Amino acid sequence: MERPVELRMSNGRMAFGEVPEHIDETLQEAVKARPDAAACEALLWEAHRMGPRVLPVFYALYKFYFNRKRFADAERVAMIGLDAAAREGGYAGDWRSLRADSTDWTTEGPPRFTLFTLKALAFISLRSGRVEEARAILAKLTEIAPQDRVGYGVIAALAKGLGEE
Repeated sequence: MERPVELRMSNGRMAFGEVPEHIDETLQEAVKARPDAAACEALLWEAHRMGPRVLPVFYALYKFYFNRKRFADAERVAMIGLDAAAREGGYAGDWRSLRADSTDWTTEGPPRFTLFTLKALAFISLRSGRVEEARAILAKLTEIAPQDRVGYGVIAALAKGLGEE
C-alpha cells in the first residue's frame, strides 16, 4: 500500500506552508501512481502548474527525482524551490549569501523549507561526487542554523566520512 506524501509535522501543521486541497489531492494521486514513473512525474508537475509557488510541491518533486537517482533533475528543482522560498521569505535566493540574521531560521514555511532543501542539496552533491560543494553547503547550514533542526548533521557525518577514506 502506497503511503501518502507526508507534508505535516508532528504538531499537525504543514512543514513548508499550506497546500491547497486541490493540489494536495494531485500530490496524493502522484503517490498512487508511483509504480508508473512517467504518470507520477506528470502529476507532480501538474501540482506545480496548479500552484507554482507552493513549496511542498517542490519538495515532492525533488524527492521524486532523488529517489530515482536523477540527481541533476533533483538539484534543478531544489534550486528553483530555494528561489521561490527566498522570494516568499524575503531573503537572498543565493544560499551562499545567507546569514544567521537573514530571517528567523526557526520558523516554519520558507525558512524551514530553505534549510531542509539545503540539506537535500548537500546530499545530492555528495551522491553526485561533489564532496567539497556538499561541505560548503553544510558549512552554510552550520553558520545560519547551528541548532540543526532539520537533521543536516547526518549528512555532515557522511561528508566527513568521505574525507577520511
